[in-house]
Amino acid sequence: MLKRIGIIGGTGIYSPELFEEIREEKVGTPYGSPSDTIKLAKMGNKEIAFLPRHGRNHSIPPHKVNYRANIWALKELGVERIISVCAVGSLREDYKPGDIVVCDQFIDMTKNRCYTFYDGGKCVHIGVAEPFCEEMRGLAIDVLKKLNLNHHPTGCYVCIEGPRFSTKAESKVWRMLGGDIIGMTLVPEVVLAKELEMCYVSIATITDYDVWKEKPVDAAEVVRVMKENNHKIMEFLKEFIPFIPEERKCSCKNSLKNAVV
Repeated sequence: MLKRIGIIGGTGIYSPELFEEIREEKVGTPYGSPSDTIKLAKMGNKEIAFLPRHGRNHSIPPHKVNYRANIWALKELGVERIISVCAVGSLREDYKPGDIVVCDQFIDMTKNRCYTFYDGGKCVHIGVAEPFCEEMRGLAIDVLKKLNLNHHPTGCYVCIEGPRFSTKAESKVWRMLGGDIIGMTLVPEVVLAKELEMCYVSIATITDYDVWKEKPVDAAEVVRVMKENNHKIMEFLKEFIPFIPEERKCSCKNSLKNAVV
């Protein structure tokens, strides 16, 4: 099967400047429909499968995204590696709007999601001490350095249920827990990818400070930073995707080893 690279993100990063579109694929899964049809495209000699996490019109809120269907569909299309692009708030003064974070850990504060493909028949306890693909993380950091983009090579992502934002009290707790950034979409996406032995790297773009800060940026500022971030992500993907080797040298392909009871 063709080894494709999956990209999960907003429609703003899917550009004809980057990708040569081949076709759209509608994929059925045992878990229902994915967020949208999947665009199959090429970048040089790499084939890409692009899926808008919230649908092409951004109509699906984070707590209603069918994460299992999305990951399953990408696996069905031969995806081995996933690049996840997301927008987040900052929980640290030095993690500034406009910066890019290559996540290395997460704290799960979600409540009502479908977290696993293994709901019965056998017990599978997947290890997530290191949730993200270290090979992909290393490559991403190298590319960000090369492009001289403001970035942080580590970041703990606090994932909340949404769709509401945090209270000030909650935001202060997330900081006390050791969170660096906050968003609503990482979990269970990253865990499901690991259950299917797929590589997963999260490229988080900071749009604003969370409400712990006395003067968070306003909505107009968030929109402005998001547009700037999209440009940076497109620049990053243009360099990153050709840099990804054909064969995986990471441990992601063996994630299920010793996980089945």
